[in-house]
Amino acid sequence: MKTIKDIDLKNQIILIRVDYNVPLKDGVITDDLRIRASLPTINYLLENDVKKIVLISHLGRPEGKENPDFSLSPVADTLRNLLQNQKIGFYQLPKKAEKINTPEDERIVLLENLRFDPGEEANNPDFIKNIIDSINANVFVQDGFAVVHRAHASTDAIKNFLPVYSGFLVEKEVENLTKVLKNPEHPVLLIIGGSKVEDKQPLIDKFINIADHILVGGKIAADGYKSENGKIIVAHDFDEDSMGNKLDIGPISTSEFAKYIENAKTIIWNGVMGKVEDPAFTTASSIIADLIGKNQDATTIICGGDTAGFVENYLKNHADLNYSLISTGGGASLEFLLGKKLPGLVAIAD
Repeated sequence: MKTIKDIDLKNQIILIRVDYNVPLKDGVITDDLRIRASLPTINYLLENDVKKIVLISHLGRPEGKENPDFSLSPVADTLRNLLQNQKIGFYQLPKKAEKINTPEDERIVLLENLRFDPGEEANNPDFIKNIIDSINANVFVQDGFAVVHRAHASTDAIKNFLPVYSGFLVEKEVENLTKVLKNPEHPVLLIIGGSKVEDKQPLIDKFINIADHILVGGKIAADGYKSENGKIIVAHDFDEDSMGNKLDIGPISTSEFAKYIENAKTIIWNGVMGKVEDPAFTTASSIIADLIGKNQDATTIICGGDTAGFVENYLKNHADLNYSLISTGGGASLEFLLGKKLPGLVAIAD
């Protein structure tokens, strides 16, 4: 895969697709993981004397219309706090044939939400070409792994106008996910949780011939998931609320799962074990996060938005833990693991 290490960056104007689709509450960012995940690529470009970095992203689902509730303005403020030695500009999407003139010392520019224009999700080449022309970009860097499974203008159509390279985030995601698919060290353990069996069954089917064991917990197990395959171990005891609802896997199943986690050399975890938004039902997920983070002999992949978010939050009070990859990909990481072709990665290969 072509990466930013493969080109001379000096004096280039770099257009980067990042994923700043961050959670907002009353206009305040509640989790800046995805912004911080973009910094290694941004800092590398700065250190290699690029002329300017232009960041593009979407946020939420504004349905092709300008909506202040989905503005990237709070992201610009967060970037200024994270990169205090840099002058960072924030600009609206350019109108047709409009040039964005930025001060020379403003080396980083963030454009407004791509999805404020219907051309983004329609994969409209004119839309993305207008952005390229407005800032005279020379090179495109794909570093928004969470969107590479979408055939949108900033992931697919853009390859018709600029050479495409991967940033460090995309490179890290692809390398780690490829390793567990193509050359995993055994024993391989897949841990499945969450609530929708129809979302998880394809992953179970994909890994049934790769994994040595598959552990199934979460609401899927509580709802009675069953399998005749000896590789699949399903949680069988549960913690309940006062109404008898099974909202976490119980101590016996958690202890059984622990033994497999401690012995595994490759671990993929997708789906929390309980209703983790309620602190009373985070026990099993916390224990599993802890055990995986302490297994330093294993390649460990945390994927899926809810699971990655839970582990990131858990890390705030457990900084001693380590994981090979906490995927920012959500649906993209699952589609990659299922072997699907992702338009944003195809664009890099092309």
